[in-house]
Amino acid sequence: MSAAIPAAVLPPLPLPESVVTLPAAPQTHVTIRGLSKSFAGVPLYSHFNLDLPRGKIVSIFGPNGCGKSTLMNMIAGLVQPDAGEILFDGKSLKDTPIGYVFQNYRDALFPWITAWDNIAYPLKRQGLKAAEVKRRVDELVALFEIRFDLRRYPYELSGGQMQTVCIMRSLATRPEVLFLDEPFSALDFEMTLFIRAKLQEAHVATGTTMVIVSHDLEDAVFLADRILLLTRRPTRIAELVPFDLPRPRQPEAVADPEFVRVKAHTLEVFRREMT
Repeated sequence: MSAAIPAAVLPPLPLPESVVTLPAAPQTHVTIRGLSKSFAGVPLYSHFNLDLPRGKIVSIFGPNGCGKSTLMNMIAGLVQPDAGEILFDGKSLKDTPIGYVFQNYRDALFPWITAWDNIAYPLKRQGLKAAEVKRRVDELVALFEIRFDLRRYPYELSGGQMQTVCIMRSLATRPEVLFLDEPFSALDFEMTLFIRAKLQEAHVATGTTMVIVSHDLEDAVFLADRILLLTRRPTRIAELVPFDLPRPRQPEAVADPEFVRVKAHTLEVFRREMT
């Protein structure tokens, strides 16, 4: 009778990437582990890991079609990932207050209520009393130095004014994280400068972590503390570039040697990923 053949001893399967197997870096606010997403069977993200620092502005930039908005929307809960874990300071999304500024501000505002009521809407949804709602809206009006009439309806406002209302509404509930999808893409230069300044003031005043998707390299660098550069699909991190120019950054900052250096470096990485 032949001796039994011993079973092969296989190495243990690797544990899935998680905050347990791959802890977050110090001062991390948003932890992303093992994120995967495919469309029509074609992988866009596969086992993607990222730490977003607390109280910083992170810009996402990369080649067309690399999934910049998809990444942000997965973090914000608007797109369901196929796999992976996303935690906000150790909490799930449902336990984390967030704000979101959509690219298409015309469709983001409720056209049947005034600009003031649009800003107040999430506060009313929280069940705040009328006096508390007014107090918070007044704080935002002062922060953004509003000069136009908030009793107007959205269709009576300019594009820049509508985008301002969208940003004020997104900040109304004091979110931990604010997501902005191409907030400058439909604005003229004057309003771009205004919104840049007000976002910086809001960031300094609140310490809110911000994530911005941009298709314009200057916008991506100007506001950011970190520029997340992505590769072509299947998308990976090409580089996470720090930019520590002090705030507030005035429009003239684009001529600062450090701005010029960081913008040139990000352009070099972008071109490398295009080839």
